[in-house]
Amino acid sequence: MRILKSHSLLRLFNSYVVDSPQPANISYMWNFGSLLATCLVIQILTGAFLAMHYQAHVDFAFNSVEHIMRDVNNGWLIRYTHANVASFFFIFVYMHIARNMYYGSYKSPRVLVWSIGVIILVLMMAIAFLGYVLPYGQMSLWGATVITNLLSAIPVFGQDLVELIWGGFSVSNATLNRFFSLHYILPFLLAALALGHMIALHTHGSNNPNGISSNGDRIAISPYFMFKDLVTIFFFFLVLSIFVFYYPNALGHSDNYIPANPMSTPASIVPEWYLLPYYAILRSIPNKLLGVIAMFGSLLILLILPIVDVSRIRGNQFRPAMKLAFWFFVVNFFILMWIGSQHPDSPYLEIGQISTAFYFIWFLAIVPAIGLAENTLIDIATE
Repeated sequence: MRILKSHSLLRLFNSYVVDSPQPANISYMWNFGSLLATCLVIQILTGAFLAMHYQAHVDFAFNSVEHIMRDVNNGWLIRYTHANVASFFFIFVYMHIARNMYYGSYKSPRVLVWSIGVIILVLMMAIAFLGYVLPYGQMSLWGATVITNLLSAIPVFGQDLVELIWGGFSVSNATLNRFFSLHYILPFLLAALALGHMIALHTHGSNNPNGISSNGDRIAISPYFMFKDLVTIFFFFLVLSIFVFYYPNALGHSDNYIPANPMSTPASIVPEWYLLPYYAILRSIPNKLLGVIAMFGSLLILLILPIVDVSRIRGNQFRPAMKLAFWFFVVNFFILMWIGSQHPDSPYLEIGQISTAFYFIWFLAIVPAIGLAENTLIDIATE
């Protein structure tokens, strides 16, 4: 019986990882899945080692991180790897989403794959925010205070919800304990969602870059695409090692290397760089409740992309108008990232408001309008 079970597991592994047929013309742009899986494994392993020495207590958290850095054998390596891979995780996930948007990989029959991916993105952001609080530096404390306070905008029970999360009337020891527990547990849920993402992808395989069905032109993952995956994984390790050994704090905020002080507010409270676009959207709307709705809406609006993109053509390779609109969207995303790092003063506030409006207009008006125009031209051409 045990032999049969092992054989069935091997067959399953072979079906998903070795012999799974994929379009023959997919490029290195299809390697982000393997890079993200590598990041997830690294984060879980390094996180488990860090948890062995970390103390989730407001009086000891900052010093316990310093203890890991200075006293634990190779603790600095584990901590810097964990911190920098978090940034690379988001670099890869943003590029993965951008590639899917460009090539129309969100369209039927891969709507479920896309939807699970959006849920993974939201969960990743929650886990990253929880982890950012754990070192308990200045930016950890005040970032946690500002972000959790957003829930007070919810009518009737908002303030009660904030105090429930805090475990008191401010960010305190109870808050840190809860954040640590969730930061440790949620990555395993993320791994389960990633597995579901892969299973859903396996049903129809990867999208063809040309936007056509290529069931007759597919080759197995191993050894062809597995070698391509290894090339990018090794290149990632090379770049990661440069950051860890030479620029370990380049992607962090300097204020987070100062112990948390509830009596001293930083000059500018900002989240990590990968959350800045959504922070800019939040700040661009004067009304607190509408700002919170817009911030969460800017993520969840990705779910409607398969519905609003009504074009009969998959992908942007042969759609010049949509290709231009896509790059406008990318530039606007980077503008929002820049605005999120600035003080909410003029002219940054006005630029942020314009960029936020464009962000939502792109999904709700530009994408469907271009699709309808293209369909009309196709109908005219075929008559």
